[in-house]
Amino acid sequence: MRRTILITGGAGFIGSHVVRRMVSKYPDYTIVNADKLTYAGNLGNLTGLEKAPNYQFRRVDIVDKESVNALFREFGFDGVIHLAAESHVDRSITSPDEFIYTNIVGTVNLLTAFRNTDPGRNVRRLFYHISTDEVYGSLEHSGYFTEQTAYDPRSPYSASKASSDHMVRAFGNTYGLPWVISNCSNNYGPNQFPEKLIPLTINNIKTGRPIPVYGKGENIRDWLYVEDHASAIDLIFHEGRPGETYNVGGDNEWKNIDLVRLMCHIMDEKLGKAVGSSEKLITYVTDRAGHDLRYAIDSSKLQKELGWKPSVTFEQGLAMTVDWYLANEKWLETIISGAYSKYYEEMYGQR
Repeated sequence: MRRTILITGGAGFIGSHVVRRMVSKYPDYTIVNADKLTYAGNLGNLTGLEKAPNYQFRRVDIVDKESVNALFREFGFDGVIHLAAESHVDRSITSPDEFIYTNIVGTVNLLTAFRNTDPGRNVRRLFYHISTDEVYGSLEHSGYFTEQTAYDPRSPYSASKASSDHMVRAFGNTYGLPWVISNCSNNYGPNQFPEKLIPLTINNIKTGRPIPVYGKGENIRDWLYVEDHASAIDLIFHEGRPGETYNVGGDNEWKNIDLVRLMCHIMDEKLGKAVGSSEKLITYVTDRAGHDLRYAIDSSKLQKELGWKPSVTFEQGLAMTVDWYLANEKWLETIISGAYSKYYEEMYGQR
């Protein structure tokens, strides 16, 4: 079946893995990647796709309504996989306005354009919005987020994503727009921008810089390998029931401090360092404002209804991730130059 699919934020971390998967797996589809190319959007994540016959890239800011409308007029999309978002909690605390514009206004622009588009083909139309488990708020030491968990966002980032989730459902209820939403736990893997915990830890161990850990490192997160998330997105887009929400999680909870210590152990082995030497870089810093204690996802609905499950263990995924960063030093060096270096200094006060 010939389809024309828009993937927003396809030059980012998760988006680039989804774009690669869709371009290679569905040669009859036209995959259009629309990305603003902010600090976290990097076309180097998609090297080798430039000449693929079923792939096109457009540099578009989804906040610019006319640019979005022009994109839909050009291609007449019958499907949207919406990943474009400002996603780093720390940045939302220092600059919440950007999150309001991109995550809420940008989403509404896409919904409106999709609503007004007639693809002229007898295909299944769907607006697929990728969200986060952070919209559910914070858990104590027991319990899990399910699709029925009430929203309780605690940061400007999670509040902006919760707002965009509500707008997607509102367009479905008000205008009959076909939609599906997934809420996912923390992702890790190749190509992740090194402001996030795992690549930041890898890079700081390599360069001998302090590893910043918020508070006492007691916060707990559920971790999912990015390729497993991409496979879930593929499955939900094609087989998910319109009007439904699916939680995507790794069933893999770690305290931040335990994860950092595990990373130190792996890096010591990979770099031939004395056991325990990297742990000396751990530096406790002032806790993040409003830092949620624990996230934990119940993904049983996705597993039972669509047959999805993670394909790698955390140990396998971490080993592959570390190997990728060590083998792609040029990519990492390019990323951490310029604006990132300035941001890092502003966030953590370290050089």
